[in-house]
Order: sequence, then structure tokens, then C-alpha cells
Amino acid sequence: MPPTALIAGVTGIVGNNLAHQLLSKGWHVHGLARRPSADIPGVNFIAADLLDPTALRTAVAALKPTHVFIATWLRQPTEKENIRINSAMVRNLLEAVSPAGTLQHAALVTGLKHYLGPFEAYGKGTLPATPFREEQPRLAIDNFYYAQEDEVFAAAARHHFTWSVHRPHTIVGYALGNAMNMGVTLAAYATLCRETNRPFLFPGSAAQWNGLTDMTDARLLARHLEWAATTPAARDQAFNVVNGDVFRWSWMWSRLAQWFGIEPAPFPGHGTPLEQQLADAEPIWRDIAHRHHLAEPELNHLASAWHTDADLGRPIEVVTDMSKSRKLGFLDYQSTDDSFFDLFTRLRQQHIIP
Repeated sequence: MPPTALIAGVTGIVGNNLAHQLLSKGWHVHGLARRPSADIPGVNFIAADLLDPTALRTAVAALKPTHVFIATWLRQPTEKENIRINSAMVRNLLEAVSPAGTLQHAALVTGLKHYLGPFEAYGKGTLPATPFREEQPRLAIDNFYYAQEDEVFAAAARHHFTWSVHRPHTIVGYALGNAMNMGVTLAAYATLCRETNRPFLFPGSAAQWNGLTDMTDARLLARHLEWAATTPAARDQAFNVVNGDVFRWSWMWSRLAQWFGIEPAPFPGHGTPLEQQLADAEPIWRDIAHRHHLAEPELNHLASAWHTDADLGRPIEVVTDMSKSRKLGFLDYQSTDDSFFDLFTRLRQQHIIP
């Protein structure tokens, strides 16, 4: 029998791409979300709230997943609330599916805030040296990623399944309406600049403009999730997941501008956040959407300026080591400029950008 996946957060940038990957390999796929949409043919969509354990148990009672993939979180106003809410979501899900007795493996997607700290202390204080490596210890600070990991470890010990933790850098890939989506945000921003003759101005810090960085293609992350879930040597391991190339934004910014047929503005030497630049852009986007017959007239359904500002505004260079996965046999590579170009092409094909 083919394996059966339950993807929590199937409508997000990770879950959407993972569903397509698993379906292409013959998996049965259940997709769980608070407000699921039937836009991925072949997925059995399930509406459930991970914070309602009773309703959740009812929603998944008939399922017999062999693998659970956790790719969802809810942003809260403080890190203590992030910990309380997001750890409960992981705990509730694993307890809900465990009675079936079929679960073999659970995969948790977190990210580089494992090394950089939570949003309240993002990129501040004493941080580990780059490139980030999986064996580096946790920061001595509250972090909901750590709480989520601990819930997975505890449930795996109770119910005798294996686990993997996946720590991507900023993810580039197709999804709409999710909270962290730099690729779609930059596509909307570049479109606004082209349509209004605004300068296409890098919004981030000098450290990000000049320093080395890397990113994670959602399609590569999906392949990594499947690889870890089906490779015995990768069980009970935490992994960094990045494309395999490194770049400087001073180079990438001109590549993105070229795709949109605009000139990159000179970097002024300091950050100019997108939240500031896009403060008046909602009615402008609606006008652009009307003129070009775009599918989404609401900019706030596409752009997550706050998250892009957080990533591009970091005061330190951020690069990630992938040696652990390479040594165990995961050798996939993806050029990051092509990640952006593939995404932009699909957004144009779907009439999200003109």
C-alpha cells in the first residue's frame, strides 16, 4: 500500500508544494486546514482547528496516516503566547492521530529563527556563528520553535514513531494569502514600482545588501520532507534546508528588476522598510488589478511586508550549512534566482501579477 500523509497547513507555501510532491510520487494525501480549499486535485481536504482537540479528534478519526507533516503556525502578540498556542497545536494533532496506531513518522517544519531567535529578539543578542549548523545549541531565550520540537519529541517517545525537523531559510514558492511569503511580496512590490514609476528600492539593511545569504525553494523543501520521511538514516534528525547556492542581495536585486523590466534604484545605505513604502498602496493595487483583470484585488492578501522587512532587515549575514543532509544522500540543488523567476512566471500565468 502507498504511504498516507496528513499535511497540517496544506494551504500554505510549504503544505501546498508538499502536497503536489507527494501526489506526484503516488502517496495518498489528506490536507488539514482551518479553511481548506479544494485547489489541489487529489487531496482529501479536512477542515479542523488544531486548537480544538475534541473537534480535531472527530475530524481525523477515520484517517490512518502513516506520516504527519506539520507546516503551520499562528502568530501571536508575544513569544509566550506563541509558545502556548503553537505547542498546543502540535500536541493536539499528534494526540489526535496516534490512536489509529498507523503513524510511522512526524515531520515538523520550523526555520532559522531556531538560530536567530524569535521575532521579539530577532537577530539580537549573542547568536551562533554562521554558517548555521544543526548541532549548535539552542539560544537561551524563549522560542516557540523549541516548544514545538519538544512536543514532537515527547509524542514520538510516547507513541513510538520517528521524527524529523526541517529548518528552511526564507522560502520562495507559490502560495497566496499566507503570512510569510517574500517571493509574492516582492512580485507585488516590483509590479507597483513599474506601474507607478516608483523607485525599486531594496528595503533591507546594509548587512543584507552586502553580505552573503541563501534561501529555500518550497519545491526543494517538499522533496527534502519526503526524503527524510522515507530514508532510515534521516530518522530522528534535525536538518537545515536551503537551495545550495549563496548570493548577495546587491546582485539579486538587479536580477529581479531585470525580470520585471525596471531599473533597480541605488541602495541608499540604510533600510527603507516595505511596510513604510507600501503604506498607501492598497487603492493603487486595486486600480492595477482592475486595469489588468487580475485575480486578487487586495494587496494584503498577497504581500506580507512585515515578514519581508524582518528577513531583509537583519543586521547580520545569514548563511546555512547543508552538510548533514548531503552526507546522508540528499543532493538536490536549486538556483535561487530561478526560484524567483519560476514563481513570477506562475504568478503571471495565474493572473496574480500583470
